[in-house]
Amino acid sequence: MMMYKTHKFDHKVDEDVIFASKDSEFILPKYKIPKEQSDSKAILEIVKDELFLDGNARQNLATFTQTYEDEYIKEIMEIGMNKNMIDKDEYPQTAEIENRIVSMLADLWNSPNELTSIGTSTVGSSEACMLGGLAMYHRWKMKRIAEDKDISKPNLVTGPVQVVWEKFARYWDIELREIPMEEGRYYMDPDSMLEYIDENTIGVVTTLGLTFTGEYEPIEKLSHALDKLEEKTGLDIDMHIDAASGGFLAPFCAPKIKWDFRLPRVKSISASGHKFGLAPLGCGFVVWRDVNDLPDDLIFHVNYLGGDMSVFQLNFSRPAGPIIAQYYQLLRLGFDGYKKVHMNCYKTAQYLAKEIEKLGIFEIIFDGNPNKGIPAVTWRLKEDAEVSFNLYDFADKLRSRGWLVPAYSLPKYADNVVVQRILVRQGFGLDMASLLMQDIKRTLKYFETHRVVSHLNEEDVASLNHTGR
Repeated sequence: MMMYKTHKFDHKVDEDVIFASKDSEFILPKYKIPKEQSDSKAILEIVKDELFLDGNARQNLATFTQTYEDEYIKEIMEIGMNKNMIDKDEYPQTAEIENRIVSMLADLWNSPNELTSIGTSTVGSSEACMLGGLAMYHRWKMKRIAEDKDISKPNLVTGPVQVVWEKFARYWDIELREIPMEEGRYYMDPDSMLEYIDENTIGVVTTLGLTFTGEYEPIEKLSHALDKLEEKTGLDIDMHIDAASGGFLAPFCAPKIKWDFRLPRVKSISASGHKFGLAPLGCGFVVWRDVNDLPDDLIFHVNYLGGDMSVFQLNFSRPAGPIIAQYYQLLRLGFDGYKKVHMNCYKTAQYLAKEIEKLGIFEIIFDGNPNKGIPAVTWRLKEDAEVSFNLYDFADKLRSRGWLVPAYSLPKYADNVVVQRILVRQGFGLDMASLLMQDIKRTLKYFETHRVVSHLNEEDVASLNHTGR
């Protein structure tokens, strides 16, 4: 047996022992800045501990945004953390990278001439939508002024849209004509669209990947309907495509769908890099078909830190990391890589749709078909389902296992329909999906022996459907 000598023990507590420090002995201030400094390690640990209450982001099946980043993206984010994206003169190579991405997207979205297309990066698709809407509004206004016509009653025609378009209409005093859903018709179709258009319509916004169900709106049919309207009435109505999700999906997984600049009526497209562009949070883009589709009076020429910058953005200072990371992903994955990643997501979504349908009590509204929408699954309870729970109860019970599978009612005129939806993203594969199905079946077993007496509602579960409503 090995023998050991004893040594003198220093009874002084190591200051690096976090939970023996004075900072761990108190409830820290929550709403006022503390008077004194604290140990950085202790504060870091306490903040990290609080963030454990957020749950596991990878189990968040409500969000459209990326929750998986490889180690190289984290390294790029660190490099770009203190580079100000707006300062083109100080960081010219970062500006060049942004320019390259815009060119890549113009090509990806089938610009007739990517050399004459124009675009910019944004903090996300919401800002990109705002910029696309502003350009559309100013084009309409300039045309009306040139024809000596009234510009006091602009309106915007949309299908069921994300809340950013409500904000846009309210901020710039434009009437929003959002075509209501109906049970069985959960998107804008040509006939319903035409009923809302008149000479004061600044344009039509259609969505490639509806927030509520995941489906693509029939953009080519809508465009053809507007062509026929122009032939009949002379009204020339522009289209903006809100491709927040579908803009980085359809080109790779459903290239035959005509939704982009192949349709002459499409003047601008917005998309989220931090959704299916696979970039980290803080990345979006808007591209115009031609430089003439972005009115020059919206572009600011700013003398900033010694350089002249052409700027069309609602935000100003922001880190360059997400944009550089987007460039990294485009180069690393290429066309084939994006297609493989996204088709795996579709495969998982379709697996879930089939397994959920097999349970017998759910009606599948959207099954993750890549030719019809994004990699998502949306379902409702069948009208004849003999169960004691509603989908809010079901979502709440799933959350006890860490899964965030939102339940929510559809918008006005279809708000009697309550659905649940799963978004399948990079990092959520078939194995995780099989574990989710085990928990879904376990939850159904639970409700067989625990009848619900008082049902939850939408406010009780606070589900996030990411419509912003």
